[in-house]
Amino acid sequence: MVASNWKAGWRVARKNKILYLLMLPGILYYIIFKYVPMYGILIAFQDYSMGLGIWGSKFVGFKHFTEFFVNTPDSWKLIRNTLMLNLYDLLFHFPTPIVLALLFHELRNKYFKRMVQTISYMPHFLSTVVIAGILVIFLSPTTGIANVIMKWFGAEPVMFLGLPEWFRTIFIGSEIWQKAGWGTILYLAAIAGIDPSLYEAAEMDGANRFRKMWHITLVGMVPVMIILFVLNLGHIMEIGYQKIILLYNPLNYETSDVINTYVYRRGILDADFSFASAVGLFQSVIGLVLVVFANRIARKHSETSLW
Repeated sequence: MVASNWKAGWRVARKNKILYLLMLPGILYYIIFKYVPMYGILIAFQDYSMGLGIWGSKFVGFKHFTEFFVNTPDSWKLIRNTLMLNLYDLLFHFPTPIVLALLFHELRNKYFKRMVQTISYMPHFLSTVVIAGILVIFLSPTTGIANVIMKWFGAEPVMFLGLPEWFRTIFIGSEIWQKAGWGTILYLAAIAGIDPSLYEAAEMDGANRFRKMWHITLVGMVPVMIILFVLNLGHIMEIGYQKIILLYNPLNYETSDVINTYVYRRGILDADFSFASAVGLFQSVIGLVLVVFANRIARKHSETSLW
């Protein structure tokens, strides 16, 4: 039985050898850069010393986890800020590419459609440093365009990046502007795979454009939406900290300081590698649990899941 399965598998591999060769670079990437370095998780349970190495450093168990949750005064504030930014991202950023893809699909002039799509993609290719620089200039309390417009209407200048209550709005707004257009690509691909006969049948039944969009186009996008939502849940405890580091300051720490920025200061600037690894492991475990849980719900209530 095993021999026959092995022979059948080998025949399939030989038949599709070109496809497997195309997969090889991606497989090697994940093996070399994702799986091989996983043994480094050990330093989360050690007082790691570069001189002694991973196998020579002292084992201390859950000392660094305890230090983060019990002995770090701001630990729960860091967790709260991270969760809030990610929840706002799911609430406002996640639906934006979906709506944008639906609007793109409804455009009838193909030249205008291409132009609008190209414009929406462009912010994706700007570096995070450039995006942060644009935000700092535009939100300057003296010469920023936002405050200049407010002055025209008689309002007082606002120091946007110095007020904690404005940071989440600025961060999520910039994420939407930078990434929403690029995020439509997968949804547009899903729309392209919808059978055109469904639209023809709906039109014969008297459905208008809105009904076709709601009952056919949106439904055809649901599998992609579920997969992306499950994957996004895996990052609920971590967030891209590069932009935060470029935008935060002591005035807005109350809402801008997240787990990743704290780990950056402790792990990179203070060279406390064991502590940084422990916190990173905590984030990864929470992400894994959420992905498994969300995938189980998706598999139970729909035909789409990661596995």
